[in-house]
Amino acid sequence: MFKITDIKPQKRDAQRLNVYLDGEFGFGVARAVAPWLKIGKELSREEIEGLQAKDEAEKAYQRALNYLSYRERSEEEVCGNLRKHDFPDTAIEEVLERLRRNTLLSDKRFAEKWVENRDAFHPRSRRALAMELRQKGISSSIIDEVLTEVDDHKMAYNAAQKKLRRLQDLEWPEFRKKLHGYLGRRGFSYGVTAEVTKQVWEERELED
Repeated sequence: MFKITDIKPQKRDAQRLNVYLDGEFGFGVARAVAPWLKIGKELSREEIEGLQAKDEAEKAYQRALNYLSYRERSEEEVCGNLRKHDFPDTAIEEVLERLRRNTLLSDKRFAEKWVENRDAFHPRSRRALAMELRQKGISSSIIDEVLTEVDDHKMAYNAAQKKLRRLQDLEWPEFRKKLHGYLGRRGFSYGVTAEVTKQVWEERELED
């Protein structure tokens, strides 16, 4: 058994404690992990190892919260970030479960936000969106669910509207070539591309 002879807050982070055992530094731990520690208490080696494992999971959780603070993330992205910082798989799995339980991590919500963002700023075809979501580690069932209402014609039309000002002075052959290429690179089929290109051209002609 090891006896706690001192407990001091760390200089750089008051939420972490340095625990001294039998007069020597033993280990560091987050306050939240072991608020019950006190001078004079005895700890077994197994208890110390358990505290260190919980502390590692807590550090991983705080890292994940910081990573999620910038934008919505997929589970695969969170896993990748934690692995990059060398957290063990057991800590990562505990963090994922905790984030799910606290509704801070949801692949469905991530996928919905991704599609909304693409629709607003960089419209893509259903096929292109599905590919992007697969690359983010989203399951096929969730992809199918969130893309159910996606209309390729509407997406292509929105994309064309964002490009239209740059094509305003072109004649039909060059207008058609440029817009076809632009929509094609965003994953839209030839049929949708041709239909939307013609629609946008005719609308422009009516405005002139």
